[in-house]
Amino acid sequence: MSNIAIITARGGSKRIPRKNIKEFLGKPIILYSIEAALQSGLFDEVMVSTDDEEIAEIAKAAGASVPFMRSKENANDFATTADVLMEVIGEYEKMGRHFEYMACLYPTNPFITVEKLTKAMKLMMEKDCAEVLPVVQFSFPPQRCFVFDEDGKSLKFKWEEYKNSRSQDLEKMYHDAGQFYCFDVENFMKNKGAKGAIYPIICKDTEVQDIDTEEDWKMAELKVEFMKRAGLL
Repeated sequence: MSNIAIITARGGSKRIPRKNIKEFLGKPIILYSIEAALQSGLFDEVMVSTDDEEIAEIAKAAGASVPFMRSKENANDFATTADVLMEVIGEYEKMGRHFEYMACLYPTNPFITVEKLTKAMKLMMEKDCAEVLPVVQFSFPPQRCFVFDEDGKSLKFKWEEYKNSRSQDLEKMYHDAGQFYCFDVENFMKNKGAKGAIYPIICKDTEVQDIDTEEDWKMAELKVEFMKRAGLL
């Protein structure tokens, strides 16, 4: 059995310049993903897919592999994560290297832990599923959300039938935590994306944070510091 960790880190970032290598609590943020993947001992290859020479040098200095640079086609704003992963697996196959499972780690991922990766990869193997990913429960029931009315100014319930429902009586819903994804390589390549059963790693609100703005960045730092003080990271 052979596994690969792929960290997707292109150079372009408009909202937070040089986001993938910006210093986060004392070190480039991409190092959190690289170090967790390496320390887990789960992967035969830990590589970074990037189009940026500076990112590549930082990744290699941290112990990751950068055997080839990402193509221009998959380094633009319209390339999907699936596009990037298929390119990476395709390039390795040209080199005669084949993998059974892959984990795609996002580079702005300071909440990742060896424990999460280990649990996810164990689920992949035990459940014979298409994908495992961290998720978090919506903090407020989406069933009771508001949307703008036709006038574009006033609000209305999206689903009137839930207007008077108690929160505890509504079905729990979850969303992608935006940290990492584990896939069966054969399934992924055949279907150009995962197709089949998906299993979750359920996270708490304190260990999940989208990082799209400077305010998000500061909030992520506060959460990581809190988790470290609590012995959770």
